[in-house]
Amino acid sequence: MSSLLLSLETSSPICSVAVHHLETGRLLGQTELRLDKSHSSHLSVLISQLLENTLHSLADVAAVAVSDGPGSYTGLRIGAAAAKGLCYALDVPLLAVGTLPALARQVAGHTARPGQYHYCPMLDARRLEVYAALYRADGTEVLPPAPLLLDETTLAEQMAGQPVLFFGSGAAKFQPLVAGQPHAVFLTGIEPSAVAVGELGLEAYQRQEFRDVAYYEPFYLKEVYTTTPKGK
Repeated sequence: MSSLLLSLETSSPICSVAVHHLETGRLLGQTELRLDKSHSSHLSVLISQLLENTLHSLADVAAVAVSDGPGSYTGLRIGAAAAKGLCYALDVPLLAVGTLPALARQVAGHTARPGQYHYCPMLDARRLEVYAALYRADGTEVLPPAPLLLDETTLAEQMAGQPVLFFGSGAAKFQPLVAGQPHAVFLTGIEPSAVAVGELGLEAYQRQEFRDVAYYEPFYLKEVYTTTPKGK
């Protein structure tokens, strides 16, 4: 009987895969590869190896959760294509989990006295722009995901009320702008993980928040930025 949730996180340079037991919620295994631009050639290998190492096969997969974005356009496309292909071939439901709430879940789950903070994951965009959102410890959305142009006044109102934890690939750009703000707390080394995608995916599965496999597209948040090659 199919009993696994397979989770894929490809929104960043890290390619991450995890498997959870659908009924118990127990994490059975995880693996990741920290090689830039490696998703397309290594994602399927990571999936196969993780299932083999946990003594399972694709036949045991009952649902697939994928990082929904925002994040790397190419990475999200690769993850979505892999998830959709698996769901179609195995005839199992597809779940999409936002990158920002998954990051907040990671941090809140490992924070002492988590209720005293708000959580602000920031993903790097161009120049002084980030993709960000604000959450409470229980995952309640305070500010929805949005592109933010960073300056000294960004999120000043939110930081006036209680401490805010900032983390993710875009947080380092914000830190020097609010160096004198006592309620701004910065964490380093926080990267997107398929484990958190799986944790939120388990909750979405219970709510039966399934996505249309044929028409699903990642949440890019902004239109893709492209340039015209020189000489064209």
